[in-house]
Amino acid sequence: MNLKTKLTLMLVLIFNISLFAQDGYQLSGTVTDEGNMPIPGVNVLVVGTTTGAATDFDGKFELDVTTGDVLQFSYVGYIKQSVTITDQQTLNIVLAEDASELDEVVVVGYGSQKKSDITGAVSSVKSEDLTAFPVLNAEQALQGRAAGVVVQSNNGGEPGAPISIKIRGNTSINASSSPLIVVDGFVGASMPQANDIESMEVLKDASATAIYGSRGSNGVVLVTTKKGRSGKLVVELNSSYAINSISNELDLLNADEFADYQNQIRTNNGVSSPYVQGDADTDWQDLIYRSGSTQNHQLSFSGGTEKVNFYASANYFNQEGIIINSDFERATFLSNIDAQVTDKLKLGMNLFGSRGTKNGAATQSNGSVSAGGDDVITLAMRYAPDQGVYNEDGTYNYGNTVGDPVDNPYAVAKERIDETKTDDFRANFYANYDILENLTFKTTFGLSTENSTRGIYLPSVLTQTAGGDNGRASVETDRETSVLSENYLTYTKEIGKGNLTLLAGYSYQKTTSENFYSEATGFISDSFSYYGLSSATNVLTPDSSISVVEIQSQFGRLNYDWDDKYLITATVRRDGASNFAENEKYAIFPSGALGWKISNEDFLSDSETISNLKLRASYGVTGNPSIGAYESLARFETLYASSNGQTVSAITPEQAANPDLKWESSYQFNAGVDVSFLSNRISFSADYYNIDTKDLILTDNTITEYLGYTGDDILANIGQINNRGFEFAINSRNITNDNFSWSTDFNIAFNKNEVVSLANGADLFFDATPSYWSHDRSYVLREGEEVGLFWGYDYKGVYQGNDVPEGTATLAGGVAGDPLFADLDGSGDITEADRTTIGNPNPDYTFGFTNNFSYKNFDLSIFFQGSQGGEIFNLTDSQLTNGDANTTKSYYNNAWTATNTDTNDPRVGNNSNREVSSRFVEDGSYIRLKNIAIGYNLPVDVIEKFGLESLRFSVSAQNLLTFTNYSGLDPEVSYYGAGGDNNTSANTAQGFDFGNYPTVKSVNFSLNLKF
Repeated sequence: MNLKTKLTLMLVLIFNISLFAQDGYQLSGTVTDEGNMPIPGVNVLVVGTTTGAATDFDGKFELDVTTGDVLQFSYVGYIKQSVTITDQQTLNIVLAEDASELDEVVVVGYGSQKKSDITGAVSSVKSEDLTAFPVLNAEQALQGRAAGVVVQSNNGGEPGAPISIKIRGNTSINASSSPLIVVDGFVGASMPQANDIESMEVLKDASATAIYGSRGSNGVVLVTTKKGRSGKLVVELNSSYAINSISNELDLLNADEFADYQNQIRTNNGVSSPYVQGDADTDWQDLIYRSGSTQNHQLSFSGGTEKVNFYASANYFNQEGIIINSDFERATFLSNIDAQVTDKLKLGMNLFGSRGTKNGAATQSNGSVSAGGDDVITLAMRYAPDQGVYNEDGTYNYGNTVGDPVDNPYAVAKERIDETKTDDFRANFYANYDILENLTFKTTFGLSTENSTRGIYLPSVLTQTAGGDNGRASVETDRETSVLSENYLTYTKEIGKGNLTLLAGYSYQKTTSENFYSEATGFISDSFSYYGLSSATNVLTPDSSISVVEIQSQFGRLNYDWDDKYLITATVRRDGASNFAENEKYAIFPSGALGWKISNEDFLSDSETISNLKLRASYGVTGNPSIGAYESLARFETLYASSNGQTVSAITPEQAANPDLKWESSYQFNAGVDVSFLSNRISFSADYYNIDTKDLILTDNTITEYLGYTGDDILANIGQINNRGFEFAINSRNITNDNFSWSTDFNIAFNKNEVVSLANGADLFFDATPSYWSHDRSYVLREGEEVGLFWGYDYKGVYQGNDVPEGTATLAGGVAGDPLFADLDGSGDITEADRTTIGNPNPDYTFGFTNNFSYKNFDLSIFFQGSQGGEIFNLTDSQLTNGDANTTKSYYNNAWTATNTDTNDPRVGNNSNREVSSRFVEDGSYIRLKNIAIGYNLPVDVIEKFGLESLRFSVSAQNLLTFTNYSGLDPEVSYYGAGGDNNTSANTAQGFDFGNYPTVKSVNFSLNLKF
C-alpha cells in the first residue's frame, strides 16, 4: 500500500470519526424564565423517544442528543417550547409564563370576562368534572365541586328524583332558596344533560348575581352548552352501563326474634296471652329491593366552516331502580347553530327537547295509612316478618299482626301505579350585530314549555288504601310556558391604560302555569289503570287553575380595569313583577365591587414565588320573588252551603289584600382573595360573606279571626335571617411530566345562619313527622337561633325505678325501664311546657376532595365528598322502637330489662308513643367516596389505523364507601313530613329521615369514542 493510499484511508477515518462525534454527543444548557431566573425541574425530552432529563436547582441540564433531534421543554405554568438540534454544544432556553389559566374566559351574566378580571365570587366547573361519573341530572355533578354549593337529591337514589341546590345556605324561610338556572342565556331553563355542557359557572355574591336583580339572592348557575368549531366533522359516542345495588339495609328481627320481642312487650304491659307466631319467615327488605341498572348513551356531531358552526346531540338514559317497579327513562336532544352572516351580523339558534317517563315506588310516607300515604320502605321495616307474602289461595296476605292495619309492602311495590310523563322543549334565537367598532347589539327571543302528567292508580287488591273504594285513581296535569325576550348593548373602549366595558339592556319574561286535577273511586276493573276515570262510580270534584307572572327589567353594568391592576364593577337592575303588590311592583337592585391585582404591581411583579395575587370586595342587593301569583290580592274560596233546603255553591273570604307585599331582599357583602404560587402550580382562593335577608315573606297570623278570613297563610314581609361564612378552594398540580401527573382539588365551606327577627319575636313551630306521630311540632324558628332546630323532649336516659332523678320526669304512668326527660318547668310531669330545642340539622361545614392521577395512557380519579356537624332526627328509629312494628336487632339486644339496666335504650313496650325527643337525634356527619374511576386511552398509533381520533375505556364506582356514625340507611336525608309533597325548595324542614329512597351504590363501565 503506497503512501497516498494510506493518507487517503486516514483522512476518511478521521472524517468518519468527526461525523460520528457530530451525530451523537452530549448537550448542556440552562433553562430560565423571562426574568432570567433559573427554573428547576423542567422536563427536557427528546421527542419520539423515552430519553430525557430534568433541570437541576440552577436550571441546568445535560443530555445525550443527535443532530436533528427535537427537544421539548415543559414545566407547569409555562408554555411548552420545542427546539431542533443542529450542531450546538450548549443550549439556553427562556420559557414564557403560560397565563392561559388566568386569561381563561369565564361566562358571567350577559357576557364573559377573563378569569383574572372577575371581581365577584364565581366558581367554575368544567365539562370533564361534570362527566367524571354518570348522573341523571347535571346538578348532581356539582356536589362537592364548588365551595358553598350544597347539592342533594329530593329522595335519595330514586330514579328521576328532582335535585335541590342551595348556595351559601338558606337565604329564605317561606320562599325558595334554589338558585336561578340560566342555560345559554335562557333564564329559568331546565338543565341539559352533563355530556352536552361545556362549562358551568356558579355566581355566588351580589356583584356576580345583581345583574339578575330580583331573582339573584339565591345565587345563579350559568350553563354553557357545547358549540361547533370550524374544521372537520367530529362524531363522538359516549356510552355507559352501570350495575346498581342498595348501599345499606337495616338489621331487623327474623320471625323467631320478632315473636320473642312481642312476648316481651306483652309481659311488660301485663298481657297474659302469648303472641301467636305465624308460619313464615319473610325478609320484607329483600323482597322489595333488587339489583338495578343505569344505561346512558349519547351521540353528538359537531363541526363547521368559517361561516357556520353546529353542534347536535341525542341522548338516551334509562335507570331501573333498586326498588321493584321504580324506573326512569328519558330521551333528549340538543342543537346549537351559529352563523356569521356578514362581517357585522351573527345569528344563532339553540334547541333543546326531552321526553321522560318516571315510574315511582311509594316512598316518604306522609302517615295517611288509609289513603295510600304509606310507603314501601317503612312498610318493609314495620311489617311482621312471621307473615308470608301470599295466602294459600294466591291472594296477597294482609295479616300484619301488630300496629295499624297496613298493606302488604310487596303488594304496594308491585301493584301501585305512579307514572309521570314529562315533555320539555326550549328554543332560543339570537342575533348579534356590530353597530360600530366598539359597540355591539344582541337580541334574543326564547320559548320554553314543560308539560307533565302524573297518573296514580291504587288497585282494589291494596285492601287498606283502596279496597273499600274498589280502586282509586287520580290524574294531574301541569303545563308551564315561558316567553323571554332580552335586548342589550355592549360598548368597549380602551381609555389610556384602562379598558372600559359598558352594558345596558331590557328584558321581558312571561310565564303561564296551568294545572288540572281529577280523582275518582269505584272501578269495575283494574285493567284500565288511571286511564279509565269515566268508568268510575264516584268521580270526585275536579280542580283546575291558571296563573300568569310577568317580569320586565332594565339592567346595566360597568366594568373598568386600569393598567391591569385596579378593577371596578358596578351593576344595577330594575325589576317589575306582576306577582307583587300594587304599591311594590318595582324595585332596584344595585351592586358594586373592587379588585386589586397586587401581583401586577412593580414591587411584586418579579416575585419568584407569587404568580398571581388579587383582592376582591363587593356589596350589593338582590331579590327573591319566589311566591305564587295573586298572593297579594284579596282571595275567596268556594264552599257548599244550604239554601231553601238545597245544596248550593257559595264563596267566602279566604284572605285580605296586602297592597304592600314585596320582594325579599338580600344585602350581601363579600371579600375574597385569589393567589397562585410557583408559576400557578398552586392556586388558592378564600371568601368571606355576610348575607342579611330582610322583608321575609312569612305567614301573618296576627289577623283576628272575627274578621272572617278562613285562610291561615296570609303573606306579609316580616322578619330577617342572616347567613355568613367562609369558603376556601385549593388547586394544586403536584407532579406534571410527560409520563406521570398528579393534581389535587379541595374545597371547604363554613356557613352559619341565624333567625334575626320574626313577627313580634314569637317562635314559629312546624311539623315534619308523619301524621300518626304523637306530636304536631317537631322543629322551630326562633330569634337568635339557626333555622329549623329540632323541637321536642330532652331525653335523659332510662328510669331505673324508685326516686326520679332531680330535674327529670317520665311521661304519665312511667315505670322502671321507661324513658326519662328533662322536667324544664319543674312540675314533676312531662308536658308540652317541657319541650325545647334538641338538635341542629345545619352542618358546620361541607367539603369536596379530588385527586387525579395519570400515567402514560392510564388515569385514575378519586373523589371524596362530605359534611360535618349536621344532626339527623331518625324518625325511622322512633317508629321501630315503638312496639307496634318490627325493630332493629340493636334495640332488641340492648333494651332495658331488670337484668340489663346499664343501657340507654328503654324497655320494650314503653310508654313513649313515638315521642319526639333527643333520644332519636344523631350526628349526621359523613365522608363518602363519591367516585373512583380508572380509565385507559388507547395509543394514537393504534386507533389511527381504524380512522379514530380517540378511544377510551373506563370503570368507575359511585358511593362505594361511606364513613359515618349515623345508624339509619343513609346520612343524606331529605324527608319532608306530612305537610308537603316535595322538598326541592324547603328551607326549614331539614335533617328528618323516614322512608327515603335508599342511596344507590354503582359500578359503571364507560366507552368514549371519537372520530
